[in-house]
Amino acid sequence: MAALYSTSSCFCGSLGSYPVHKSVKLGHGKVRDSGFYFPHRFQCATPKLHVQAKALSVDGLPEIMDSSLVVCFGEMLIDFVPTISGLSLAEAPAFKKAPGGAPANVAVGIARLGGSSAFIGKVGEDEFGYMLADILKENNVNNEGMRFDPGARTALAFVTLRSDGEREFMFYRNPSADMLLQENELDFDLITKATIFHYGSISLITEPCKSAHIAAAKVAKDAGVVLSYDPNLRLPLWPSAESARKGILSIWDTADIIKVSEEEISFLTQGEDPYDDAVVRKLFHPNLKLLLVTEGADGCRYYTQVSSIYIIATLDVRWQWGWERPYFTGLEKGVHDPERDPISGEFSGKVKGLKVEAVDTTGAGDAFVAGTLSQLASDLSLIQDEDRLRNALKFSNVCGALTVTERGAIPALPTREAVVNALLKTVA
Repeated sequence: MAALYSTSSCFCGSLGSYPVHKSVKLGHGKVRDSGFYFPHRFQCATPKLHVQAKALSVDGLPEIMDSSLVVCFGEMLIDFVPTISGLSLAEAPAFKKAPGGAPANVAVGIARLGGSSAFIGKVGEDEFGYMLADILKENNVNNEGMRFDPGARTALAFVTLRSDGEREFMFYRNPSADMLLQENELDFDLITKATIFHYGSISLITEPCKSAHIAAAKVAKDAGVVLSYDPNLRLPLWPSAESARKGILSIWDTADIIKVSEEEISFLTQGEDPYDDAVVRKLFHPNLKLLLVTEGADGCRYYTQVSSIYIIATLDVRWQWGWERPYFTGLEKGVHDPERDPISGEFSGKVKGLKVEAVDTTGAGDAFVAGTLSQLASDLSLIQDEDRLRNALKFSNVCGALTVTERGAIPALPTREAVVNALLKTVA
């Protein structure tokens, strides 16, 4: 791959602005009218991939850059995890309260790893809601996009832990505040500042949150933000299996990066073999660049599909997928080196996981996603280099493995130091 010589450039398209709207500021009992103005900014319909030169740290992994923001959209709730595994909910003598919700887990996971993240979602204007907002803040997650609903409670989930650490869920959402997020409550400015916009499928189940989700993703896409999707199938929350399959696939074709489990592949393909590469490839669409399949303790598989890419050498390098030639706004200048031909590649493989004693698998997939996105946000060219991608996924696998050694999702998410130390032990 050609070397990157500089660190900044912008591909842009049309100008756009959004009107002032009301938003609820965080703070115990403090709600104020806080309108924001979406300033004129150039946008494009293709991902704005930030690629920093010399983005390697001393541990050989991409250096986390402050500007590489990942915005996570969706639900945040309270998980009640039994203190003893292997018992039913009725038999459990006590439960440990733990903050959770897949998109929020990813946001905290990224921050724990030294990355830059933000969360957009809605909780109840209650003690649990304020507690969750404080937890995000304590973990260095931007929570300005969080909203509080005075008429609905924060969602709760009771989790049954089997003896092997696997889970079953009982949700209390009738409706919960996360289901009531509205489009006019979205922080569009925060969304368009992101390098990656990450979401799941639970926010697609009911209105008005479904419309808010679709609107947020469209604004991100139009601004050139990379879209990351983890369906995070939770069948008990959907009216039926068929509605879940239809809902998950309804936004499938817009994502640039997708992470699924082998169980989700079987579900989405209606029972086909999730270990058959031909089956997995059926899930590809023209916009998809990276598909990751997690296999729990066994690690993960990766599949790439890369179209033409040009490297523009200017002050801030950004990659442009699928364009026949570089495009400039006229405000920022750059030079395309003809010796750097369009780069393309398609590869797949498997990266082994780290074997650990599983206590609670809650949040393991989210930790894997956090590990992956924290690295891709700093250097999306990882997708083009199989060796570097494999190293990044080893890091992600360890993130997931360390998470299952403790109870709860957010409390168990590892720091970058812990992951690096675990990686060093595997090669010692």
